[in-house]
Amino acid sequence: MAGAASSSSLVSTGFLLNHNKNCPYPQFPKKKATTLTLSSSKSHNNKIFLHNHKQHILAINTITSATKLLRDSFLVVCTSVALSFSLFIGDIDSSALAFVITSTTPRKLQSDELATVRLFQENTPSVVYITNLAVRQDAFTLDVLEVPQGSGSGFVWDREGHVVTNYHVIRGASDLKVTLADQSTYDAKVVGFDQDKDVAVLLVDAPKDKLRPIPVGVSADLLVGQKVFAIGNPFGLDHTLTTGVISGLRREISSAATGRPIQDVIQTDAAINPGNSGGPLLDSTGSLIGINTAIYSPSGASSGVGFSIPVDTVSGIVDQLVRFGKVTRPILGIKFAPDQSVEQLGVSGVLVLDAPANGPAGKAGLQPTKRDAYGRLILGDIITSVNGKKVSNGSDLYRALDQCKVGEQVTVEVLRGDHKEKIPVTLEPKADES
Repeated sequence: MAGAASSSSLVSTGFLLNHNKNCPYPQFPKKKATTLTLSSSKSHNNKIFLHNHKQHILAINTITSATKLLRDSFLVVCTSVALSFSLFIGDIDSSALAFVITSTTPRKLQSDELATVRLFQENTPSVVYITNLAVRQDAFTLDVLEVPQGSGSGFVWDREGHVVTNYHVIRGASDLKVTLADQSTYDAKVVGFDQDKDVAVLLVDAPKDKLRPIPVGVSADLLVGQKVFAIGNPFGLDHTLTTGVISGLRREISSAATGRPIQDVIQTDAAINPGNSGGPLLDSTGSLIGINTAIYSPSGASSGVGFSIPVDTVSGIVDQLVRFGKVTRPILGIKFAPDQSVEQLGVSGVLVLDAPANGPAGKAGLQPTKRDAYGRLILGDIITSVNGKKVSNGSDLYRALDQCKVGEQVTVEVLRGDHKEKIPVTLEPKADES
């Protein structure tokens, strides 16, 4: 009986002790093992009681440990949930704060971007929009109307209301309108213009507090590669900013009005389109260094090759136009042949076609091209130098004259027949400028 009891399983504690070596953990008893065989022996009963007591204590300790582990786990879970919730709330608050900050503070920009934005904001009030109006008669009603025939840009020169632009912007206009940065529009009258250099000065009667003169710089010390900024009204889109660099210096272009060359022109890759003409070209300090004048493009749109008249040339012209209403520029008073014609003759210089007797060259004795009694062509004098400076074509002649003044006597060297002669000529202004 005792051997049977020792080999049987105890179920008093609700656990079945399995003595199988392969399963060291207590297992729940099966349904059929719900009874316990009791011994009639007292000592055997005491053994069973002690064994049951130990199993009861073991079960209580196991339950206590499990309860403690469960409680600790619950506390950990609660703490984790609380921490996650607080972090979630913190993220929402920080996001909301970030949104508020973003909405009340300016966009973060790089230093070069800030400089460009500041340059545009400071110089835009100086740039104006010019509308060229022309008189047209309606073919059916015969009413006379003023219609826009073109537009361009310009900039405020001083607080007296002088506005500088290109001559080709205002050419052929019956009326001119100038629109300031605040969109107020005023009638403008022409103070004067220089067709040879494509510069014109207008005058508007606007309040001085609305006129902000543009800062005038210098162009003598410009370098290829430095940044430039063009502000204008391309295609009627007012106050447009384009950026680029100086691509070349001392270029030469021809005036659209007279064909006379304009020297020392600035070449830039800043986009210049129709409507940009007359607008300012600025350096990185916001100072004026040129007037945007022309582009080289087969299509008429920007091709990355734009030209600006240097401010050093413009300043002298504007001063004369403001003071006298005209530019007094010296002339020889001749008409000369195209450069290609002289090249075909195999000589270098400027062939004189006509020298009116009342002009400077005619008075000095320069001989024009003419025909003899038999209709044969007799070539006139070929100018080879002025004041010792070689003259190979028309551009060289204009460049030499631009360095002279009205009333100055210059020495003109000519090829006459098969020999050279030096003739003194006193320069005079144009007849319509006297």
